[in-house]
Amino acid sequence: MKKLFLLLTIVSFTSACFAQDEDQEKKGKFKKENLFTGGSVALAFYNNTFLVGGSPVLGYSLTNWADAGVVINYNYTSYRDYNGVFNDKLRQYVYGGGVFAKLYPVRFLFAQAQLEHNYYKLKYIQASSSYRETAKGDAGSFLIGGGYTSGREGAGGEPFYYLSVLFDVSGNENSPYTDGYGRSIPIIRGGLQIPLFQGGGRGR
Repeated sequence: MKKLFLLLTIVSFTSACFAQDEDQEKKGKFKKENLFTGGSVALAFYNNTFLVGGSPVLGYSLTNWADAGVVINYNYTSYRDYNGVFNDKLRQYVYGGGVFAKLYPVRFLFAQAQLEHNYYKLKYIQASSSYRETAKGDAGSFLIGGGYTSGREGAGGEPFYYLSVLFDVSGNENSPYTDGYGRSIPIIRGGLQIPLFQGGGRGR
């Protein structure tokens, strides 16, 4: 609940700034050219852990320096030597979604907070026998981090690429962003942000 409150505070703050933006022709006016889509791919290697996934997004540029939106996730994670047992393996399939906020202090750098809830399916493979075990469940995650962009020109600007590094700070051991020991692993994401209705961009 605290994580949700923190993210809502971030979004509310950026929304308030949006309403006060001197470049805004009318307070609170919705601009379709501020809508964007795109998404990212995720890749991580850490302590016998491999993760790959994709995350399409739909968002809105609140100001020239702030974005918010929704994200859908699909991730596959493979753990080797699971729980310290040599060559035991765990396969994890994850799908879910969440909300995010991004702040751009300069046009080529950003900070990000993302709240997610994901559903997962696990398959445990024991190396010393033919034993297999499967399980299902769900878990919440709170990702924070930042990254680099090829250059965000402002709300409604041109498409741009980005690269980010995020960490799950929720402390949830069932999070898909932890290793076999429940430790948070760095999530490296590269992606593209594409305005849906170009033509109304604003400079920074």
